[in-house]
Amino acid sequence: MAEDDDLNLPRAAINKLIKETLPQVRVSNEARELIVSCCNEFIHLVSSEANDICNKNTKKTIMPEHVLEALSGLGFESYVPECQEVLTECKHVALKKRRGSSRLENLGIPEEELLRQQQELFAQARQQQLEEEQQEWLQHQMELAKETSSQQEEPS
Repeated sequence: MAEDDDLNLPRAAINKLIKETLPQVRVSNEARELIVSCCNEFIHLVSSEANDICNKNTKKTIMPEHVLEALSGLGFESYVPECQEVLTECKHVALKKRRGSSRLENLGIPEEELLRQQQELFAQARQQQLEEEQQEWLQHQMELAKETSSQQEEPS
């Protein structure tokens, strides 16, 4: 049974879908199981057909066009327009998400200002490094001076 569950839609997702679609209707457990089985069979049927179409086109990846063609080929052409709308919406959401994932855009600070801030930070870092190097050089010079003076004081 656990092996079958790996290939099935999650029952919780189907139950939620049923509740949202039919809020005033009570659905028995047997009917829910039947719906899950039908959904799984439908997905298997469409994906197998899409895979066959994909293979006929010598492609290795099933694309949305293959799925739409599979739906038509299996007699579900009435589903195709709504599926195309969903596909368009999904592409739009994915594009928006890709654009929205840019942390630069989410900051609300113009790119020129960010570049100026970056250059300022680089300049501060260079200045700090220069000061540290000068400090190290002075410390090294003082150590050399001490070493030289102690060598001069020692009798030869």
